[in-house]
Amino acid sequence: MIRIKFPLMKRSLVAILRGIRPDETAAIIDGLVEAGFTAIEIPLNSPDPFRSIEIAVNRAPKDVLIGAGTVLTIEDVDRLNGVGGRLMVSPNVNRQVIAHAASQGMVTMPGVFTPTEALAACAAGASALKFFPASVLGPSGINAIRAILPRDVPVGAVGGVSNEDFAAYAKVGVRTFGLGSSLYKAGMDANEVARRGVAAIEAFDALAEVEL
Repeated sequence: MIRIKFPLMKRSLVAILRGIRPDETAAIIDGLVEAGFTAIEIPLNSPDPFRSIEIAVNRAPKDVLIGAGTVLTIEDVDRLNGVGGRLMVSPNVNRQVIAHAASQGMVTMPGVFTPTEALAACAAGASALKFFPASVLGPSGINAIRAILPRDVPVGAVGGVSNEDFAAYAKVGVRTFGLGSSLYKAGMDANEVARRGVAAIEAFDALAEVEL
C-alpha cells in the first residue's frame, strides 16, 4: 500500500470550484492564489473539467496543489494525471481508485461519513479524510469519530462549511476545510470569488487565537 502524505500547508484550505468553465478558470485561479489558497479542486461534474484543471495547473505556481473532485473511476485518475493534477478527491471510498491515484503520486482525500468508511479509507492509504457532509455531523460528530482514527491522517470538514464555522471545528482539532458554495458558485464573477477568498483566508488566520 502506498500512502502519499497530505502536504504541509500554511493554510489547509481547499477551494472547491464546482461548475467552473474553462473560459473563466484563469482569472478565478489567479484571484484565489493571490488571496493565499494553495489547494484547489475542480469537481468532474463541472463543464469540461479536465480542460479547466489543465488551465489551473499551468496557471498556478508549482507549490499549489491542483486536482479534481468527484473522482469515481481509475479512468478519471488517469485523465487527471494526464493534465498534471496532483489532488484526487472522491465522494466515496473505492480502494482501487485510491490505490491507483497514490501510485501516480497523487494526494488522495476520499469522502467519508461513518467510522466504518473512515477506517476503510485509512486502510486503503488515503492521504486525508473528507468528512462530508460535515454540516450534518457537526464538530461533535467528527470529533467522536476522530477518537478511533490514526492520528497521522488529517481530517477535513467539507459540505456546508463556511468561514463562520472555522472556530467551532478548530476547537475540536479540525483545521482542514473544503470550501464550496460559500466561496464559489457557478457563474460567479472572479472579483467576487477573490473577495470571498480573502475573507476565508482572514478567518482561517484568526484560528491562531482559538485554543485547542
